[in-house]
Amino acid sequence: MKSGLEDVIAAETKLSDVDGATGRLIIRGVSLDDLVATSRFEDVAALLLDGLFDEHVDADSIRVRLGAARVALFQHVEAADAVLLALPPVDAMRALLARVEDGENFEDAIKLMAAPAVFLPAVLRMQKGDKPLKPDASLSQSADILRMLTGRVPSAEQTAGLDAYLVTISDHGLNASTFASRVIASTHAGLTSSVLAAISALKGPLHGGAPGPVLDMLDGVGTPENARAWLSHALDHGERLMGFGHRIYRVRDPRADALKTVLKPIFASGQADQARIALAEAIESAALALLHERKPDRPLETNVEYYTALLLDALGFPRNAFTGVFAIGRTIGWIAHAREQTLDGRLIRPQSRYVGPVPKAA
Repeated sequence: MKSGLEDVIAAETKLSDVDGATGRLIIRGVSLDDLVATSRFEDVAALLLDGLFDEHVDADSIRVRLGAARVALFQHVEAADAVLLALPPVDAMRALLARVEDGENFEDAIKLMAAPAVFLPAVLRMQKGDKPLKPDASLSQSADILRMLTGRVPSAEQTAGLDAYLVTISDHGLNASTFASRVIASTHAGLTSSVLAAISALKGPLHGGAPGPVLDMLDGVGTPENARAWLSHALDHGERLMGFGHRIYRVRDPRADALKTVLKPIFASGQADQARIALAEAIESAALALLHERKPDRPLETNVEYYTALLLDALGFPRNAFTGVFAIGRTIGWIAHAREQTLDGRLIRPQSRYVGPVPKAA
């Protein structure tokens, strides 16, 4: 028995490969570095979903269909009453997404990719007392998300930043939420059910879809000069340094560098506080040095959460919404895995070993 299914191969997939030893992520045959450099949300959706539906999938068609789907799905925002809006953003978003009819065709997939992009900005605005903004079908998915969030058409740097993030986290092997989506898909329940199950797994604090505490750490440190002392104090008291270490990667998480690269133009253009990224770099340097000194036998390197927190904060997302933004990007992967499981897999039904009491012999 392997606790947590550690090292157990539960599926064969053509979608992504995570090489933790070398710090390499491949999505449908393309390295993450190349994918982030050349792709938008719609491009990676076309890449991951190609061949999994009866109809041809291409990025331009997806962009048009996503725009139309966002507009059509906006009607569901009316269901966001006071009870729903009192929930954390990801829970409110999930509740609205449950209104999307279950199905298995490409149009169902389009709706599920569009739905969180509409519902999360709407929920965030309504929770502040602002009116939700109708989608603009002429914009790309990333640009429209930012416009619906802030009320302003985003800059090219901001749109590129969100695109890079959504591409970076679109798929990542058989993590907990993706496995949940495949388990549900193996019952042929439908794509909406698979995505809802995945979001439910994602919101658990052990999954890693909530990088907000990274910002709490930056706020606590305050200045670059205070980094080593603050971090040392945290380690002395048994606290975890947020944004460092990963269950799979034994070296630096390749997604961290991809996000750091797209952050620079946003800060350089004056669209975010330049001092913030300088503080983050000082904390990263101090944290890596301390972790290597104190835990030389443990590979604790920068992970995707670290620069995710800075990027989403710079784009205007509140830290309690970060898990919801993660879900927008990972929905592509959840749908792809669900379809792959439905097409090629069997009902997932592992065995368990009973270790409880047994009836006494007569």
